Amino acid sequence: MTLPATFVTDLPPLVLKGRPLWPIVQGGMGVGVSAHRLAGSVAALGAVGTIASVDLRRHHDDLMAVSRNAVKDVVDRANVEALDREIRAAKEVAQGRGVIAVNVMRALSEYPAYVRRACESGADAIVAGAGLPLDLPELTSGYPGIALIPILSDARGVALVVRKWARKGRLPDAIVIEHPRFAGGHLGAARIDDLADARFDFERVIPDVLAFFRAEGIPERSIPLIPAGGINTHERVRGLIGMGASAVQLGTAFAVTEEGDAAPAFKHVLAGAGPEDIVEFMSVSGLPARAVRTPWLDRYLAMLPKLTEVARKKPRCSLKFDCLIQCGLRDGIAKIGQFCIDTQLAAALKGDLAKGLFFRGGAALPFGSEIRPVRDLIEYLLTGVRRAAVAA
Repeated sequence: MTLPATFVTDLPPLVLKGRPLWPIVQGGMGVGVSAHRLAGSVAALGAVGTIASVDLRRHHDDLMAVSRNAVKDVVDRANVEALDREIRAAKEVAQGRGVIAVNVMRALSEYPAYVRRACESGADAIVAGAGLPLDLPELTSGYPGIALIPILSDARGVALVVRKWARKGRLPDAIVIEHPRFAGGHLGAARIDDLADARFDFERVIPDVLAFFRAEGIPERSIPLIPAGGINTHERVRGLIGMGASAVQLGTAFAVTEEGDAAPAFKHVLAGAGPEDIVEFMSVSGLPARAVRTPWLDRYLAMLPKLTEVARKKPRCSLKFDCLIQCGLRDGIAKIGQFCIDTQLAAALKGDLAKGLFFRGGAALPFGSEIRPVRDLIEYLLTGVRRAAVAA
């Protein structure tokens, strides 16, 4: 298999399940931010495109019509059907090129159902984070051809997952190493104070993981390492690959491309945010999160002390959805978030500043506030070439 798009670079390819790919991975972003159009466009150029599995019914009017205000089973079936549609549509866009991955958060109540549907619908890879996906080999046992990629943040987590999987006769096909200090959305640290801990620095994690592989007798680069978070220049890509990584992952930079599946207003909110507009807070999942400061988020943070005082366990999810295994609002856990994450992310998908929660990474974007095609971004990351923007 050869790489489909011509980029002049001496960076080595990422090899995943025997497929040579450009060493660029588009991160999964829910709700609906990375769906079939973005993932398919990235894969069509020979890289890894990723669909985020959670609440994809938002992109399908017929599924929303039957599941809005419906009971949990109806909502869950609609989302599983939407995931199937999005995978098949992405593969149609990709036309056999690159890789179509599905990101499934371990913290989702329907995590097993999304993993099974991704396998059945023909996804090339499962990427799992927001918790330790120790059961992923069992859930995918009937699909040996699918690549399994956990998202972890430090060498200790890598060692735990690799050893647990090895006892089941399976090793990860790659590992995303996500830096909590720079990534967007849910972050792989227990507390906000931990986000800047040096144990998460790529300069420490990558050498430590490679040393662990050698001690375990795992051949060099047989498990590709894919750092994620704060990567925004060709020089950084080159430096990380020179350090021992096999590829890099970016999220926000792909969310604001022309092919991104969110509304244009969503892209402009993310692209226009400066360092002073980005804030960390505890999400409803129990993990820290990073997002753009918006009118909704400002109101929420101002009200948080009062919301914390009255936090109580609810008899059921207000949406009858129960999207998370643990939810601060539904379960009355005062020390974590007190809002409905699905409602706020769905509003952001439409670009609604008044109600939306806009997850974003903490670093500057490669093209600043410009909205560029996916091809421009991948070319710059691989080659350092910055094409002039084309007038609309």
